[in-house]
Amino acid sequence: MYHRSLLLAAASALTLVATGAAAQDDEAAVEEVVVTGTRAEGRTRLDTLAPVDVINAQALSRQGTSTELAQSLAALTPAVNFPRPAISDGSDHVRPATLRGLAPDQTLVLINGVRGHVGALVNVNGALGRGSTAFDLNTIPTVSISAVEVLRDGASAQYGADAIAGVINLRLREARSGGSLSANYGVYDTEVKTARGERDANDGVTYSLSGWQGLPLGDEGFLTVSAEYVKRNPTNRSDYADPVALPAYGRPIVLGRFGDPELESWTVYANAGVPLSGGWELYGVAGYQDRESVSAATARAYNNSGNVPAIYPGGFLPQIASDIVDYNLIGGLRGEAGGFELDFNISYGRNELEYVTQNSVNVTYGAASQTSFYAGDLAYDQFLVGVDAKKAIEVGMASPLNVAFGVEYRHEGFEVGAGEPASYSKGPFNGAPVAQGFPGFQPSNITDEGRHSWGAYIDVEGNLTEAFSVAAAARFEDYSDFGSTLTGKLSARYDFNESFALRGSASTGFKAPALQQQYFSYTSTNLVTTVVNGQPVSQLIEAGTFRVTDPVAIALGAKPLDAETSVNFSGGLVFRTGGFELTADAYHINIDDRIVYSESLGVATPSTPPGATAAIQAILAPYGVSAARFFLNGVETTTTGLDIVGRYRLITDTAGRFDFTAAANFNKTEVDKVPPLTAQQPQPLFDRGNILQFEEGTPERKLVASVDWSLDNFGATLRATNYDSVLVGNNNAALDYKTGDATLIDIEGRYQLPYGVRIALGVNNLTDEYPNYTPAAINAPTGSVGFPQYSPFGFNGRFLYARVSVDW
Repeated sequence: MYHRSLLLAAASALTLVATGAAAQDDEAAVEEVVVTGTRAEGRTRLDTLAPVDVINAQALSRQGTSTELAQSLAALTPAVNFPRPAISDGSDHVRPATLRGLAPDQTLVLINGVRGHVGALVNVNGALGRGSTAFDLNTIPTVSISAVEVLRDGASAQYGADAIAGVINLRLREARSGGSLSANYGVYDTEVKTARGERDANDGVTYSLSGWQGLPLGDEGFLTVSAEYVKRNPTNRSDYADPVALPAYGRPIVLGRFGDPELESWTVYANAGVPLSGGWELYGVAGYQDRESVSAATARAYNNSGNVPAIYPGGFLPQIASDIVDYNLIGGLRGEAGGFELDFNISYGRNELEYVTQNSVNVTYGAASQTSFYAGDLAYDQFLVGVDAKKAIEVGMASPLNVAFGVEYRHEGFEVGAGEPASYSKGPFNGAPVAQGFPGFQPSNITDEGRHSWGAYIDVEGNLTEAFSVAAAARFEDYSDFGSTLTGKLSARYDFNESFALRGSASTGFKAPALQQQYFSYTSTNLVTTVVNGQPVSQLIEAGTFRVTDPVAIALGAKPLDAETSVNFSGGLVFRTGGFELTADAYHINIDDRIVYSESLGVATPSTPPGATAAIQAILAPYGVSAARFFLNGVETTTTGLDIVGRYRLITDTAGRFDFTAAANFNKTEVDKVPPLTAQQPQPLFDRGNILQFEEGTPERKLVASVDWSLDNFGATLRATNYDSVLVGNNNAALDYKTGDATLIDIEGRYQLPYGVRIALGVNNLTDEYPNYTPAAINAPTGSVGFPQYSPFGFNGRFLYARVSVDW
């Protein structure tokens, strides 16, 4: 069925070619020159040897209140998905995006062509991207960006680790003059239909103020400063509490808070370039963000064992507050010497995340317990020095051979800081000695680790004939912690004429094990009561995530992590004539040794073999541990898919200009191999629920159709996005359910006033579409989880917004 869908899509694309060519306008579409995926000068988006999407600042600014770059990219690029997890601890605050259905950390993000740093957070809960640590796209405000280039092709040989799915290059604004200021307001106006009832909601009020200003530096230099302030109130899509299980409330009541966290952020970026003598240029980027957000954990009812009725007689809703601080500093010098174009660059990036657990309690301290706890912090930093060189060399081909090469040194660091003792310690009373909602990091979790790596690459590209272009790249990298790796890439393109071309590539790739995956640990102490000689005996036992070097993990068979490796194949076509263009690119990606987050070993699941839980607990008993998780290699997957993007521009004398876009992504991942059961691991390390997350956790089909219209001072955008149903899988098949197919319609109208003032009104999700709600039978009595967090379009409903901008 899946392959039939690919064939039907390809047939539809060819039909679109025929009809579009018949209706084409004489004016050709604007073809943006790209810098991602190629180091040759002057290649446009449609001339590349691999597919590259170019999303400009104007398109980014027309996505609601434009407060999340990841959400804007997901709306504009079918291959990108951005689910909105909730009640998933840190993943609520640092929500990961995916490309081509692969893990969030299998896409490399660049800032002005320089590798960006990933976040400190490692996703260890049930959200999509579990076990990954990735770049936080929402640390870069859309107002700072002139264009985003999305390379949909494996590119480890060109750019290094993590580029298995592709590369996202954020190109910042460059201006000596001019500027803009924009004020946004938005609110959700929706009808929430959950398993146990319905209600109207008007929440998530969002305010944002953003602007940029271009300034001259000397006679030809520039300094572009941009800033953004965002204030967002939380949304809540929890279900009603179960009146049978919780009768004391005596009325329908929503106890949980499942939705977007409360957020307030400040961001400022500066991008500068100054020409020097002899054709050299000094350039630099500085960026800073402080983002505070508050999410909720699962609600605790009045009869919850973790409650202290003297403090919360009706129960309580634990809240997780985070303060995220992100820095980016990039500096460089580029120019020409000895016939080579040289680029010397240096960068430093750091991401810090502090946790505070609020509206909580540590039951073991009784009525004397605190209700707010400092829970600890995470930090990651990256220091990079690189030298790049390129030169066009005449070798008798149809065009000069572009030869590029370079070296790079990178140092990374990862830190975990402990929370205050009351967030994890035991008081005088029985119970779980932790701050409810998010227990603090313990002293045993503290870490301060680092590593360094060296890399060198060579990249050649040129035309063998006027019609036949080829490229090849190779890269060697050596890491201080896991060894070295060599990757390569071959690409080719044949232009049959000015309108039609075929292109393809084959490459190998890798993703280095993140420091977070190697050194993150998170343990909590649980009070466990067992019967010994007929008498109840209570003891404190640790459970949680252990480093692969910890004796607990080693006892269960953990080994030092190795790099993930991939083999990528892609092939596609490019067609263009007049105002019409079409690209269609198929891909096949095999990944070995994927790094995954294990099951909680020692806790029985429906697929646990008889006696396995007892065997695991016997292994863990000498360490005083009841259950353990760790990171490991060993999962192999195959991802196949097809990207189709068609555009058509129509300019009329009376009705104005129309820009039509139709795009689709068809994607399927299959898990080919999982770690086998052994004497040390008699319980599955990667169980049914996680397999299904890989295979069916992202949509196999995403379709986008849109039209932009402008006439004189008026403009409008209409977009429809269709999402395939996603499976919410579980280790117990009886708990599976689907999100359901959905089509979201977004519309925006604009008007240009005098003096550069523009106003816009819009609606996202006009028809108030939702995924299927969480069935009452599998929801907790508190009803905290109202909708599936795997939903590719979220679960907030209809969003109304207004925007006022002024340009100068």
